[in-house]
Amino acid sequence: MTALKPMNEPAKLTAKQKALIDTLVATGCSIKEASQQAGYAKGEAGRVSASKALRLPYVQQYMMEEVARNLGVNATKAVSRLVRLSESARSEYVQLEASKDILDRAGFKAPDKHQHLHAGQISVAIDLS
Repeated sequence: MTALKPMNEPAKLTAKQKALIDTLVATGCSIKEASQQAGYAKGEAGRVSASKALRLPYVQQYMMEEVARNLGVNATKAVSRLVRLSESARSEYVQLEASKDILDRAGFKAPDKHQHLHAGQISVAIDLS
């Protein structure tokens, strides 16, 4: 007889599930392509198995963690690229836009330019006598 897992104990990812998620996050390829690279069955059967695996809560949790980690890594690369563009782009326009983007992301946004119109009544009385 097999022992049942307690309800509060999280399920473990299999090596194939981990490889599937890692491939999807790293390459952005289709589920079918990722399933082939992760070692699932060839063809439609592999895609179906991978799709079912992607619906499991613990697989979705791992995917969200990997996406967040990947975004964090790529965010630092993006900031580095913006700084490099603001300092050394050939075009002054590109330097200016990169600098404005850096300031905006740091919370220093230029105030919006609005034309304020005020409505009211004005009466003018001229006495020429």
